[in-house]
Amino acid sequence: MPSTNAATKTSRSQAAKVFSDLRNGECVAELARLEAESVDLVFADPPYNLQLGGELARPDHSVVDAVDDDWDRFASFAEYDRFTREWLAGVQRVLKPNGAVWVIGSYHNIFRIGAILQDMGFWILNDVVWRKTNPMPNFRGTRLTNAHETMIWAAKSKTGRHTFNYEAMKAGNDDVQLRSDWLFPICQGGERLKDGDGDKVHPTQKPEALLARVLLTSSRPGDVVLDPFLGSGTTGAVAKRLGRNFVGIERDAGYFAAASARIGAVETLPPSALNAAPAKRQAPKVPFINVIEAGLLQAGSVLTDSRGRHPVTVRPDGTVLLDGVALSIHKAGAAVQGFASCNGWSYWCFEKDGKRVSIDELREQIRARMREEGVSA
Repeated sequence: MPSTNAATKTSRSQAAKVFSDLRNGECVAELARLEAESVDLVFADPPYNLQLGGELARPDHSVVDAVDDDWDRFASFAEYDRFTREWLAGVQRVLKPNGAVWVIGSYHNIFRIGAILQDMGFWILNDVVWRKTNPMPNFRGTRLTNAHETMIWAAKSKTGRHTFNYEAMKAGNDDVQLRSDWLFPICQGGERLKDGDGDKVHPTQKPEALLARVLLTSSRPGDVVLDPFLGSGTTGAVAKRLGRNFVGIERDAGYFAAASARIGAVETLPPSALNAAPAKRQAPKVPFINVIEAGLLQAGSVLTDSRGRHPVTVRPDGTVLLDGVALSIHKAGAAVQGFASCNGWSYWCFEKDGKRVSIDELREQIRARMREEGVSA
């Protein structure tokens, strides 16, 4: 099995050649065996410490298959906090400087984990609410139905440059910024792992759609993703399908066997389906004069805003003439609007087939040529 260091040498253009390093053991001990700064992203679904005092029954007296396993039992909050600090210290050690961590939990534990994350120097980016379309009712009728879980997304440090595929996630959300409340059903149907008796393999199996959004939002093909609480293997299955390398740790032999079989059966999507469009902030810089030099606009051309007001004249040096003053496209756009700043690429338009079109289209033509020529400036 390749070490996690091997993944740091894996080209993201070869994302189909991924590995899954699965380890059956205690998470703290196994984290200590991983190489320092070898992981790009962590998704952790730790014990919730539900502290159930007995069986949970429905109104018809049938017993709910709730979380009452030994792995979720802690003698006290202090013991749970100590365990949390131990595994988070291991995560902190193996994360790369620009790495990040997601932790999911319920009201029983997520606030304690959030405080410990901050105490340890992690920088919280968002808390994301997973709203469940089909939550389990509160059978005792003593409180509100627990219809959500909370995920904390935190960078390793305040100065780290974490991955956020902003443009891709916005494009997939009908060109609207992705919000911090996510609506998914709980795991059900054919996706739910069952044993030979038809019982659930794991009581808190997460839906693959939830993990897919996490990984698509905050990682890239070829990255190393770690799940220190592998459970039924959802993170590993999604990571492998999306071309991410994966390290998973699980102490329970039964869960580990089921997760290993599940992950082993997954096929990675082809690179053509995984390569996301580059983020705009990572795209090559193109000064306005390049548009003129490329012959896409001629000196003397007139630009206006989208409504045909405020004409400016293009000059051969890459400035535009506004009321007799030569300005950059950005300063000219700000001046006519009375603003302190403006993105001239999106503000100014040229005539094309009788319509006003943003000059940003011309910049994208140049960027396309640069990509064809292998230019990454």
